[in-house]
Amino acid sequence: MPEVTRRDPFKNFRFRVKFSGETAYIAGISKVSGLTRTTEVIRHRDGGDPGTSRKLPGRTEYEAITLQRGCTIDTAFEEWANRVWSLKNSAGGLETSLKDFRRDLIIDVFDEGGQQVLSYSVHDCWVSEYHGLHELDAGSNAVAFERIKVEHHGWVREHTDPPQQPQFTDTAG
Repeated sequence: MPEVTRRDPFKNFRFRVKFSGETAYIAGISKVSGLTRTTEVIRHRDGGDPGTSRKLPGRTEYEAITLQRGCTIDTAFEEWANRVWSLKNSAGGLETSLKDFRRDLIIDVFDEGGQQVLSYSVHDCWVSEYHGLHELDAGSNAVAFERIKVEHHGWVREHTDPPQQPQFTDTAG
């Protein structure tokens, strides 16, 4: 039977996010900013050709990722953000516990049939910005959101098996 390949792009609204090494996904994430990588361009001239520039790749930077979800009783975002936030200790001073403040994230994308088709690992993430509650408005019927901005050291696309295409058998005959 010939191999069926998908030509249409995947939808951008079927995704889930989890911490690496965990099986449960983080509840209610409704928006993830894009994964962006930019490599600096270094220009130089060859000694024998002063009129033309050559280009080489320089440092690579990864833009922060923003995760947004509706406010629920789940405290995963807040607990993670608190790992780099200064808290008052019992003696009245400030202390910061940086134990386990970096975590890897997995972003999984699913097709219309619910099969995982893409997976990205985002490495050494930590929360640089936490919005526990956005603006409240009594005249609105919008959902209350919390949001985190996550710094990281890069991401890679993981190998995923192509989704299984439905198999049809000829029963006539």
